[in-house]
Amino acid sequence: MIGLDAIASLSPAGDSRAGEVLRLRREINRMQRRRSEHALLPLDPAFAALLPEEGLQTGTSYTVSPSPSLVLALLSAASQKGLWCAVVGMPTLGVEAAAAFGIDLARLILVPTPGDRWLAATSALAEVVPLIVVAPGARARDADVARLSARLRDRGCTLLVTESPVTERWPQSEGTIRLHDPHWHGLGAGWGLLSDCTVTVTAQTRHSPRPSSVRVQLPGGHGAVEAVGVELAALPARPAESVASRESAPPELLRWAEAG
Repeated sequence: MIGLDAIASLSPAGDSRAGEVLRLRREINRMQRRRSEHALLPLDPAFAALLPEEGLQTGTSYTVSPSPSLVLALLSAASQKGLWCAVVGMPTLGVEAAAAFGIDLARLILVPTPGDRWLAATSALAEVVPLIVVAPGARARDADVARLSARLRDRGCTLLVTESPVTERWPQSEGTIRLHDPHWHGLGAGWGLLSDCTVTVTAQTRHSPRPSSVRVQLPGGHGAVEAVGVELAALPARPAESVASRESAPPELLRWAEAG
């Protein structure tokens, strides 16, 4: 193979080409993220009790519920620390909702409809983005998952994979983070306005197989995640602030609420 010095000595045009190659190499090295020196990515304080390390392990993957609110809540703390985030394959994710969760939109990469290129897009982003959410468009081959897992470890990237009937639990997943038991406030028997939603978020990891749960408002009154205090959980709802139940709410509303 002919080196850059040899190319430069062949002609003045070669000298120009060698300089351009060197410039491009410097630019790539400047933009390319080095492997993270941190073993954990931060979580919102409301989720502190979910994981034994109180953060997401770098270089690994987690299976999460396909709730947009949960996804944004899991990205928010890392984004507020100045880290880049990416979301692949979730076209209904709203940027206004992301901003309400405190996510820096200038450091958020959205790939809403990658089609059958979702795995290639995720793998490419893992080179430079420390936290990625992906909604797989199809079941991935074991060999492709193994290659992506190796890249996550090498780059110190954390991957959140949403559950679906197609993928179920992601292979080689460090653990699961699921949202369940949504309870909307503000809706009575056919009247009222939805104000906020109280949900249970449960996590389970390979190193901590016993599930841990927290009860939070997601979204809360200001659009972001909010911890549910003991006094809030104990207070009965006033008639004007009735809580939607599975018996009183229409089925269409329940399906929308469970999706987050």
